[in-house]
Formats: sequence, structure tokens, C-alpha cells
Amino acid sequence: MTAPPPETTRPRPQPDQENEFFWTSGRDGRLRLRSCTACSALIHPPQPVCRHCRGHRTTVREVSGRAVLIGFTVNHRFPVPGLPTPFVVAQVALEEDPEVRLTTNVIGCAPGDLRLGMLMEVVFEQAGDTWLPLFRPAADQPDPAPLPSGEPAPDRIRASAGGRPVTRKFEDRAVLSGAGASRMGRRLMVPPLHLTVEACEKAVADAGLTFDDIDGLSTYPGGGAYGGFAEGGVTALESALGIRPVWHNGAGETFGPGGSVIAAMLAVAGGLARHVLCFRTVWEATYAELVRQGKIRPPRVDTADGWFKPFGAVSPAIMLAMNAQRHMHRYGSTRETLGWIALNQRAGAALHPDAVYRDPLTMDDYLSARTISTPFGLYDCDVPCDAATAVVVSAAETAPDLRRPPVRVEAVGTRLVERPEWDQAALAYEPQVLGQAAHLWTRTGLRPADVDVALLYDGFTFNCLSWIEALGFCGIGEARDFLDGGKNIARDGILPLNPHGGQLSHGRTHGMGLLHEAVVQLRGDAGARQVADARTAVVSSGGLTPSGVLLLRTDG
Repeated sequence: MTAPPPETTRPRPQPDQENEFFWTSGRDGRLRLRSCTACSALIHPPQPVCRHCRGHRTTVREVSGRAVLIGFTVNHRFPVPGLPTPFVVAQVALEEDPEVRLTTNVIGCAPGDLRLGMLMEVVFEQAGDTWLPLFRPAADQPDPAPLPSGEPAPDRIRASAGGRPVTRKFEDRAVLSGAGASRMGRRLMVPPLHLTVEACEKAVADAGLTFDDIDGLSTYPGGGAYGGFAEGGVTALESALGIRPVWHNGAGETFGPGGSVIAAMLAVAGGLARHVLCFRTVWEATYAELVRQGKIRPPRVDTADGWFKPFGAVSPAIMLAMNAQRHMHRYGSTRETLGWIALNQRAGAALHPDAVYRDPLTMDDYLSARTISTPFGLYDCDVPCDAATAVVVSAAETAPDLRRPPVRVEAVGTRLVERPEWDQAALAYEPQVLGQAAHLWTRTGLRPADVDVALLYDGFTFNCLSWIEALGFCGIGEARDFLDGGKNIARDGILPLNPHGGQLSHGRTHGMGLLHEAVVQLRGDAGARQVADARTAVVSSGGLTPSGVLLLRTDG
């Protein structure tokens, strides 16, 4: 198989009945958005109902085309047809309503001359039968240009995150009874389902069970989702093992593997299943190699769905880089702030025999590494690998019959309180962490000071920083001081963080590896990387949106 010829034109949007007016609005050089006729609020992305007053009568409204630059990143790593790197991906807040943002490209200005708060104006570029709204700096620049105040305040988000008073927790009726991991490496050239079965066999044996005891299956993201990242979901594993579950779950909209585990907990708490096998497989390294060899042909990208890809925002790195930039602008965090997270994870990985990256990493190494998407460099990003991880969720009443003392789930945090779209949520931290973190602490009497070890999602260093602040290990905007020098997050610090190396150095296991390490740490089985007297662990799952968090404990 030979590789397809390279594309030479940028991906075009795919208009539908809901958004065709937007993508064709630029035909006459005017920007238009949907608007509610009852409360006059702008609605973007366009919806059939107003999220503010929930009115159903809407119209298309012309807006000024003027906006404020609220985020930008220079993409050096991810090539896009028709957009040679480096190029700028940006977010702007509309003059009429700063809570309405557009992801776009900046033209007519060198990247080094861009500043947050610049006044921008729309310029349209035709792409087939569509017109892309790009932005350039306006001639009349305020000095200094104010940033919009439309971003939701962290305190307001936290205040709205509490759930109803909890009198009976479903968490008390489920336990983590087993955990297992397959071999891990770069380009193992092993089919992904082989790794899945390997991890599942280990997890079931670890629980002292057999596959005949398993009556439920749960996974993320399910079959057919995210090329290079999955083994085929429940369908593939059931076809291989013949478990015949009474309950199963596979969904891409839950918050990663943590969501599949909570779904399993609900199933056993409700009596629908007794032992649920949860699994996650990543196969990205081998997938990329097979694409390089021409043995797998990735989908063509002459069209682009959604609101990001037409502007070259093809990776979460690009979107989250703008959040990191805004945090630096508002709170004074620096690249070194993020660097302490990367260095800490590498120090932990040096003690894990299966970690992908184990060589020492210095701050100079971190800062001088090649740029991915500003301000992110190579070591701000997790490392692609091939691996599978599995855990068994069992009904709590089975605990006396298990091979090992179970790990208990003290509480979960799942509440959504922000906009789910990446560019419409808050910008100065990772979207969808404050609500989930606040929700967690409403379901338990424990507090951040009670946590012995933290396994926090680190697809990027900034994910980790956001969870540290959101969970209350330091105040919002205080991560620079908390992380300075790395002592607080070291294995013997006040918040031991990802002692196995996390996804930044151990390998990108999409969060399931964090849960596995939490079980290992709480059992005291981590060997040289063991955190002393670990009895309580917090585990976050998911990056950008959606996301969620679990608080685990032992009986000791």
C-alpha cells in the first residue's frame, strides 16, 4: 500500500442545517451568529435553544466583526494541509459578548508581535463553498488593551458545583478488587487486542477471580473510536473471551477510563453486576509506525468537522496551550513552573522498570527541547506508547472472598458546571476541573490535607497544574510558588505526585495507568517508588473536557 498524495489546500468546514449560515456568512464580508429573540443573547455554537433563557425563538444576527485576542499559540509540530508550520491558532472574544468566543487563525501580524488583549477585526478567506472567519489586528489599538471580563470566576464555578446532600453513597457499595497492566513500550508491533487480553488476565488473577466470575465489561472510548487508540471495545474483548456479561458499557463521552470505572461502580452498587472488568488500551506508537510504513492509511482531511480543525487546531496540545498562556499572563506562572512537573515525573519514571522515558531530565533539557505549540515544548507532552491497563470493580460484599484487601472508593467528583466546548469554557486553567474537584469534596469528610499521594492527569504539564489548584492543594493562581523547586511534589514532599512517572514519562495510558498506580501505591507494592504510609489517593481522569476525579482509600 502506498501513501496517498499530500493535500495542498486547508481542510474545509462541513456545513449542516444548523451552521450553514455561519460558514457562508462571509460571502458578503459580514460575520453573523445566531441570537435569541427573547433575551438577545448570542448563541455560539448555534443551538436550537438559548442556553441563557431556554427560549426556542432564534434568529441570525449580524455582528461587528470586532473582537479581543484572548489566547493564541504558535503551532510548530502538527502539520495541516494548506497551513505550513509554524502558524498561529487563536481564540477571540466578540466585542458584543466576551463570553462568546471563536477559534480562528491570526493573519497580518508576526507571531512575536501578538499580545493578549489586542483588538482584532474579522477577515474572511474562501475555502470552497465556505468562508473562514480569520482575524487580524485592528488599526486602532488601545494602549494598553484591556482583557475582557467575560470569563467565569473560579469561586462562582466552585459555588455551583455542590450536589444534593449525600445520605447514602453508592461509592460504599463498590470496591477495586484487582489491577493489571500489559507490557508497555514504543512500537511493540503487537496487535492491540493482544495487549488488552494480557492486562485483563492479570487484573482478574490479581483479584483472585476467573473470567467465569466476570459478569460485566466497561471501557472507554469503545469500539471504532480514536484511530490508533483502541482495541475494538467491548465487542472485540467479548468476542475474544466469551464472557457473556449481564451488563456492559463503552462510551466516548465519559471522562476517560475513570468514567468507565464509575459506570462499573454504579452497575455493581445497583445489583446489576457483581464483578466488572474495566479496560483501556492504547496503540498509538505502533499505529503511527504502520502509517509511516504505508500499511495503514489514515483518513483524508480535505474536510474538517467541528469548529477547530478548519483552523488547524487538530491536537489538544494546541487548545490547552492557550489555557497555559492565559494562566501565565494572569498569575505569573512560567515555563519553569511547568518544567518542575516534567522533572518530577521523570524522576519517578527512573524508578519504574516499565517506563518509556527513564533517563535523567534537567531544567535545561526541558527548556531547550523543541517547541510543540507555544508555550509547550516536547517534555510538556505525554509520550505515545503501546499498553493496556485493566481494573476489576466488585460489589463491596465480596471483599472477604477476594485475594487481596480491596481498595475502596471514598468519593467521586463528576459535576459539569462549565460550557463543554473547549473554546467556550474558562481559559486560565484547564476547563472542567473546578466543578469536578468541588463536587468531590462535597461527598466526603476528608480534605486535601488527608491525601497521601496524587495521581493527576498529565497528558500535558498544564493538566497537572490545573488539577493541583482545582483540588485545593494550593490556591487558584498559586501553583508557581507551590511547584517552585519541585520539593512539594516529590515522593517525600507534601503532595507526592505521579510517583511512577505519569503519562509524561511512564507512558500515555489515557489515565488508566494513573488508577493502576494508585492501587499499587495503596497496597504498598510500589517498591523503590513507594510513597511512605500511603492510605489515601486522589486520581483524576480526562483532560480538557470532560473530566472527573476519584478519591481512593484503604481500610487501614
